Amino acid sequence: MKVFRLLGLLGGLAAVTDLGTGAAPDESLRRCVVASRLARDAGCGDEGVREVVYVSLLQHLGCTAYAHELARIWGDEITANRLAFLMNEADPFDVLRVFVSGMAEATHRSRMGVLATTVRSIREVDANATAATCDVAREAARRLGLAGSVQNCLGHTVSMWNGKGYPRVAGHDIPLGTRLMHVASVAVLFLCHAGPDAALAEVRRRSGSYLDPDLAELFVSRGTELLTDVETTDAYQAVLDCEPDPVVMVDEPELEEVTRTFGDLADLKSPWLRGHSSAVGELAAVATRLLGLNDDVRNVRVAGYLHDIGRVAISSRIWDKAEPLSATELDQARLHPYHSERVLARVPLLSPVAALAGQHHERCDGSGYHRGLTSDRMTMAARTLATADAYRVLVEGRPGAPPMRAAAAAQRLQDEARKGCLDGDAVQAVLEATGHRHRARRVRPAGLTERQVEVLQLVARGLSNREVADRLVISRRTAENHVQDVYTKIGVSTRAAAALFAMEHGLLSESR
Repeated sequence: MKVFRLLGLLGGLAAVTDLGTGAAPDESLRRCVVASRLARDAGCGDEGVREVVYVSLLQHLGCTAYAHELARIWGDEITANRLAFLMNEADPFDVLRVFVSGMAEATHRSRMGVLATTVRSIREVDANATAATCDVAREAARRLGLAGSVQNCLGHTVSMWNGKGYPRVAGHDIPLGTRLMHVASVAVLFLCHAGPDAALAEVRRRSGSYLDPDLAELFVSRGTELLTDVETTDAYQAVLDCEPDPVVMVDEPELEEVTRTFGDLADLKSPWLRGHSSAVGELAAVATRLLGLNDDVRNVRVAGYLHDIGRVAISSRIWDKAEPLSATELDQARLHPYHSERVLARVPLLSPVAALAGQHHERCDGSGYHRGLTSDRMTMAARTLATADAYRVLVEGRPGAPPMRAAAAAQRLQDEARKGCLDGDAVQAVLEATGHRHRARRVRPAGLTERQVEVLQLVARGLSNREVADRLVISRRTAENHVQDVYTKIGVSTRAAAALFAMEHGLLSESR
């Protein structure tokens, strides 16, 4: 069985979190390099450095946890995330100078309008966004097979030295790996934004509020050396060089779980997408095997898991929109296969699946995107993945397009094949595969009952407790009790983490 270097895989996939937070290219990689250097200067041994490498690389692993809600509030969650990092929460003037002004410019709204929205929504965001981000980051780290200490550090991603973050811990009660990551994060953020002098000044300014003052002082005293070559070196290779021996290796099944986890994180961008990527990966893999393309099955499955990670680069507002997209919005949406391909092409291990993922919206007659390829320029594996994606979109539904019954979706695919849009053999294989996939096992994870699975599915798709009650024809109090019982059984506390659990166990790909 083949084995792969875990950091090599994560080092490339971390670019997804850069896209989701509006970060500069390779910011996560550069943060990792600086954090590992700072950890050495702080006296950490090999295990401490290893922890910091993974924590700093994956700081924004939960960046999609509250994307749908932030887009609803501000219209562009990616810009909101970026400005929130640039803003010093300990300085009230930064709220006006950085966040309000920046959001007004990005969304073409008045400053007073953005300020009113911020005042009206800040309590909701503080109560829910931070908890969801930490919850999802911790659960995703568990699925990635990372050490418990790394999971704990990522669960404190938005904590603050002064105790005003989440969870409500302060000072040395925040894990050391998180505190080191925080200093490196501020430094690299402002290094990329305004240069080394700004990086040193901002670390100094946030010392004692957001940042551990001792670690901030250490960074300021050693800043020139710590930031040396950070902007010019090959960041991907530099990260690999940071990991102490023995490096962490994973086998093929673990690799598939890593890629499936990142696909699930991308699917958190919108309630309409949840469970889509894993369902496409499984369906496309079965169809590929039915076509006799056994050598392609693994790559098709992984490409299916990752085909939509490029969605993270585009605001959830677009994915949630029920009205027709404007020309500009349509251009943005059609770029997501390009973003997926670009991220995957950076990872040598995933280069064979990059082209597959980038072609999942191509069509045999040249009517697809983002390159407008025709069938003669697409492999059979690529045509099969595109067909599996098309089928899942139909049966899942999208804003303004309710889900189809399986028979109607099958008819639609067959019509598309007759018109030359989809490959006829791929359509036949996908439809044959769907006939077997619906024989779901009735053994439920975490001891969930059938009713609790039904509740979890509705919660994961974004329904409120009141909407769950209406859908199931029960009282709101009963619905609330069901939701809390589900949370207790699966060990989470937020809707985003519940959705991630549902995707992990394939509960959202069942017949709708």
